[in-house]
Amino acid sequence: MLVCLTAHQRTTPLESLERLAGMGDEVAVRLKDAHDEIRGAVVLSTCNRFEAYFDLDDASPVPAMDAAMEQLSGLADLPFRTVRDTVDFAQGHRVAQHLFSVAAGLDSVAVGEDEIAGQVRRALDSARRDGLTTAPLEQLFQRATEASRAVRNSTRLGESGRSLVRLAVELAGSRVDGWADARVLLVGTGRYAAASLAALRDVGARDIRVHSRSGRRKFAHREHLTVVSAEDYAAEAAAADVVVTCTTTSHEFALTADDHAVARAGIRSPQVIVDLGMPRNVDPGVRALPGVELLDLETVRVHAPIDESATIDHAREIVQAAASRHAAAHRVHGVSPAVVALREHVRTVLEDEIARGAGPETEAALRHFSGVLLHGLISRGHSLAAGGHGTEWADAIETILPPRALRQEQP
Repeated sequence: MLVCLTAHQRTTPLESLERLAGMGDEVAVRLKDAHDEIRGAVVLSTCNRFEAYFDLDDASPVPAMDAAMEQLSGLADLPFRTVRDTVDFAQGHRVAQHLFSVAAGLDSVAVGEDEIAGQVRRALDSARRDGLTTAPLEQLFQRATEASRAVRNSTRLGESGRSLVRLAVELAGSRVDGWADARVLLVGTGRYAAASLAALRDVGARDIRVHSRSGRRKFAHREHLTVVSAEDYAAEAAAADVVVTCTTTSHEFALTADDHAVARAGIRSPQVIVDLGMPRNVDPGVRALPGVELLDLETVRVHAPIDESATIDHAREIVQAAASRHAAAHRVHGVSPAVVALREHVRTVLEDEIARGAGPETEAALRHFSGVLLHGLISRGHSLAAGGHGTEWADAIETILPPRALRQEQP
């Protein structure tokens, strides 16, 4: 049984989402170990969402999900009631519907964003490296990637190059006299830093400097950017026209209100700070500093544009069709034990008859007959299963097969 727990910036207080996003790399392992019924777990954590996907043994999901939320409560240092009220729950067909929408960018602040598909793939890769995936989870995430690709190939969402980062840069642009002359400080050197740099260059920013809180210089050298050392960081952050923060290397603020106030003493020029971090990188108190405007994830969400409904409706139709195909495939897989039992029973009967001394022509005729018979029965079973009637077909097979054949298929 597939189940997911999800918290999104639209419906979850930013403070709670920050705590969920800051639990560290071991959260998927801890969730997998939270309950014996949990067979696999994949965690998708981005700047505006936290999601955990589970493969459970066929039982009620309530005890396992209660245990998972207890684990989240401890890891995020949030009351259990807050976690329970914060996360949404989905199971069965709704899990595929949700993940496919997420991967296609339809559940993003910037609808159609082009970064989420890669994040979905990396979430699966991470779980795979930790040995946390199962066949149902692998199939779910692989088909989510296929659905995302179909949306991008078939709708104008694939042409837009949208992302939360680009929305933030566009929003900051309305506060900047001209990007070509703006002095920009980029704080962070990870994936979001690369996306931020691309967005900044696309709007014409040229004077871009970078500071790595962990001291990494490879990104700056590769992109031919001026490196800002730890000693010069406060002064550079104060002098910049635009500061973009997107680092996850520490739970401490990259900019605090008190330190930034001291560094900007005497500076009268306006400054825009874009905080793309999750947990947030910038002390919200900087909003009170003269001349400083802070654009955080909540601000970007409020100003996200409303997209064309026709394009989104088309994309949702593609996602719905992909989710329906996934559900049908899952139902077909559910009759596999009955298919195996039927094949084995027919094979046993066939070999017994051939062993009685059938000649070459008779053997060939018997093998052909058994093949045709099996093909018809199994095709009918798959067709019924895809339509939601696989249980009836499997029950019929169990009824007509001798107990010995069924016992052979039990582990």
